[in-house]
Amino acid sequence: MPPAVAQLDALDRTLGVRFHDAGLRAAALTHRSFAFEEGLTVTNERLEFLGDSVLGLVVTDMAYTSYPDLPEGQLAKLRAAIVNMQALADVARGLGIGDLILLGKGEEQSGGRDKASILADALEAIFGAVYLDDGLDRARALIERLFRPRMEAYVRGEGDRDFKTILQELASQRLRSLPSYEVAEDGPDHQKEFTAVVSVAGEELGAGTGRTKKEAEQHAAREAYERLRVRSAGETP
Repeated sequence: MPPAVAQLDALDRTLGVRFHDAGLRAAALTHRSFAFEEGLTVTNERLEFLGDSVLGLVVTDMAYTSYPDLPEGQLAKLRAAIVNMQALADVARGLGIGDLILLGKGEEQSGGRDKASILADALEAIFGAVYLDDGLDRARALIERLFRPRMEAYVRGEGDRDFKTILQELASQRLRSLPSYEVAEDGPDHQKEFTAVVSVAGEELGAGTGRTKKEAEQHAAREAYERLRVRSAGETP
């Protein structure tokens, strides 16, 4: 069996679903770099567009139904914490989607199998494909199985949070000032590391590193938030 076909077959086992339309399954995993090199006209971009809406609907409904006491603002933050590129990429990594994506040689050599944008887009494309292949109920069941634990963890105060937003709110309230970030990068294009430093009212409060600028800023914001929160409570950081 050709490697590409084996990758496509593996998706059913990875997701715990069975595609009726093999063409949808193939399209969901076809990155534009592979399509360009192979002379194909179909990529996963249209499915990603559709899957983004399917994911948003299911997660919004799940949040609204599961947490009836949360006001609109908190529901919006909860949804944003669950449906973002880094969260999608993390779920995709856990499923091993990076090993299944059909990539062009150049994208393969530049570390495309672990790029957050490629992983997130592929996962959304898969949701779009499942929706078209077997309906909203099957797509909903898959999305809830993958994302409900993350949602519950977030509500408990665990898991990933948007610390840039949280820090901005706290700094504005306590210091009447907004955070500012300085970001430096190091390493080759396919293996860059970013370092971020965040300051509030001219004082450096946090630093962080990551594989993307956004990730580094989030880590820096988290450190600054914890330091500022403890200080605001009258404790020694």
